[in-house]
Amino acid sequence: MILSVSRRTDIPCRHSEWFMNRIRAGYAVVRNPMNPGQLGRIALTPDVVDCIVFWSKDPAPLMPYLKELDAMGYRYYFQFTLTPYGKNLEPGLRDKKEIEDCFRELARRVGSERIIWRYDPVVVNEVLDLNYHKKEFERLCRELQGCMRIITISFVDMYTKLGRGKTPAYEKEEEEALRSRAEKQLRPVTEEEMEELAAFFSHTASARGLSVNACCEGKDLTPFGVGRASCIDKAVIEDITGGNLKLKPDKGQRKGCGCYESIDIGAYNTCRNGCIYCYANHSPKSLEKNLRKADRQGELLVGSVRDGEKVTVRKTASCLEGQYELPL
Repeated sequence: MILSVSRRTDIPCRHSEWFMNRIRAGYAVVRNPMNPGQLGRIALTPDVVDCIVFWSKDPAPLMPYLKELDAMGYRYYFQFTLTPYGKNLEPGLRDKKEIEDCFRELARRVGSERIIWRYDPVVVNEVLDLNYHKKEFERLCRELQGCMRIITISFVDMYTKLGRGKTPAYEKEEEEALRSRAEKQLRPVTEEEMEELAAFFSHTASARGLSVNACCEGKDLTPFGVGRASCIDKAVIEDITGGNLKLKPDKGQRKGCGCYESIDIGAYNTCRNGCIYCYANHSPKSLEKNLRKADRQGELLVGSVRDGEKVTVRKTASCLEGQYELPL
């Protein structure tokens, strides 16, 4: 089993203590975000978890626990998102210079082969124009030289804040305010802008021996030197684990996603990073409501199993040496 920690929230940054408590307990309970009445008990023991994929914009709170994870036999790598944006877009993050230091320190501890740098998403507006991105991408490549395996990019998706879909009625006014704020800073990136930046990113990274892949982009950027990303990457995981894995493509992700199957133990509306372009938080009200129910000692990241609810034990197994079972 590949464990995703997490696409739904920044567990390394915001919930590392809860995560480690679940690792020590050997399991977690996860509520299906599409069907909240459906709960699954997920085994988290090293014999079942082949690899952990950490997703984070600042994994510093998790780093003190890495030696413990190593001693327990867990294997892992990081999807480390580092962008050159300020508090207007990413209000909950600490100073970016400190996060750059964290990036370098993480590479020293775990090795560059276990870090994928995400320059993601690329937001283009009057201030963050193409020249800004070229300058900052080149600077970060220089500052982070030797600290990552590959680079993943993506261009901002307007659905994230400007077309969320179903929202509780009591949050409609709040969502509209967030959408209005987002519209002032986010706009679609044109094909010409994508092509120019993709070519620049590829050329700049290649000069340092790095490749660039694009995550879930509808436009084919391979003519500009940018490949297609697989964030839950079979080849990367096999390199880290040192064995062959029997994995299947993840059909539950967005169109164009190259990821392989994993089980995610996160929960939406639980991240204080506050990124204006993020799909994972509906509103500040939802966030605060959930965080009031968060329990570092709890089985679930948010709340608890209510009376009458059934928890199903998910079928999980190692994917090494053919011990594969499809996650339910």
